[in-house]
Amino acid sequence: MELRDALRTTGSVRRFRDQPVDDEVLYAVLDDARFAPSGGNRQSWGVIVVKDPVRRREVAKSYLDAWHDYVAHLLAGVTPFSPLASDEDRLAAASQRGAAESRSVADGFAETLATVPVTLVVTADLSTLAATDRDLDRYHLVGGASIYPFVWSLLLGAHERGLGGVMTTVATRNEPRLQEILDLPATTAVAAIVALGYPESRSTKLTRRPVEAFTTIDTFHGVPFRP
Repeated sequence: MELRDALRTTGSVRRFRDQPVDDEVLYAVLDDARFAPSGGNRQSWGVIVVKDPVRRREVAKSYLDAWHDYVAHLLAGVTPFSPLASDEDRLAAASQRGAAESRSVADGFAETLATVPVTLVVTADLSTLAATDRDLDRYHLVGGASIYPFVWSLLLGAHERGLGGVMTTVATRNEPRLQEILDLPATTAVAAIVALGYPESRSTKLTRRPVEAFTTIDTFHGVPFRP
């Protein structure tokens, strides 16, 4: 697969064929992804391949609980878990929790996470992250730059081998529960859950904003960058 094609067609896949993924294939995906860049080449990521049915169900339950909170935000008309959320936004979302649960569908991704062919929990070793925004008086995100390129490489490597998948951070809302389920040390954060498998279908026409919509010259309010 040409790199340009891979970059433009590696969209999120949440529905998979009932076909197992061989460990050899998954290992090859991980073997390629490990060359992702990271701060100081510390490679602070870890991956747990969740195979035990009981643990898979418990991870899925934690995800679904957080997913209901996510949907509740949408029903309240606010950005889910926004770092800039006001107290009013949080209360509005909380008031929609019951409505969110009632919209649950049996065959939804959140409801069937325990049955996906491959469940990966990607972790971050907080003791080795260089989070240069640690002391800023705002939401902290820079440390993820040493983790999420690895996740993206996972998805690209999966695509190369005919697999599809999705990275989701929803379950991190219930990180304490995930730490119990997966025996995670206190200094280890849950960066994402990645579901992989052979896709039922794959979108080849992804919709994204044009370059001019998010790139400016010289300042945040500068003129749009164009060729």
